[in-house]
Amino acid sequence: MQSDTLARQLNFLREIDRLKTVMRQSPLLDKSRKENSAEHSWHLAMYALVLSDYASGPVNTHRVIQMLLLHDIVEIDVGDIPIHGAAGQELQAEKESQAAARLFGLLPQPQGDQFLGLWQEFEQAETEDAKFAKALDRFQPLLINVFTDGGTWTESGVSLEQVFSRYGPAIKRGAPRLWAECEKWVTRHFSADAARPEASD
Repeated sequence: MQSDTLARQLNFLREIDRLKTVMRQSPLLDKSRKENSAEHSWHLAMYALVLSDYASGPVNTHRVIQMLLLHDIVEIDVGDIPIHGAAGQELQAEKESQAAARLFGLLPQPQGDQFLGLWQEFEQAETEDAKFAKALDRFQPLLINVFTDGGTWTESGVSLEQVFSRYGPAIKRGAPRLWAECEKWVTRHFSADAARPEASD
């Protein structure tokens, strides 16, 4: 029994190695290349560890970290869908649910169900832990865009209003003090962008 449990756990760990090959749109801060989804998940876990005092309510940092390490594993099957993409949300949610069932189903029970439950909790974003995790999932790419001179916003022609509508609600709901800082950064970025000579041509 123990050997079967270990075999399934190791099979899962080998499978999620594939997350390192899923490339995201966000660049590294040094702009040398795009980040992959495994790097994104690790970075978010560190954000939770460092910034837990900014959550909108009491959170269990350990659970938040678990959610953030698990939240993008489904991209092994469905790939990364950029926030500025036009993919149908319902179809995407269905594909991700199927991926979650397959991937977490590789694990022995009850571990597989526990991980699936954490993934679903993150997606639903109703608990304090999940709201904070969702906020960080929006905060990290926003910060990257601000500190890489626009990053994916420039590449995708994203406006100030779109940044506020696509990032704002989740960050404000789960980490309002972080959103207050974001508003300053984003407004400053787009003001500077508009002031450049080429922007007015």
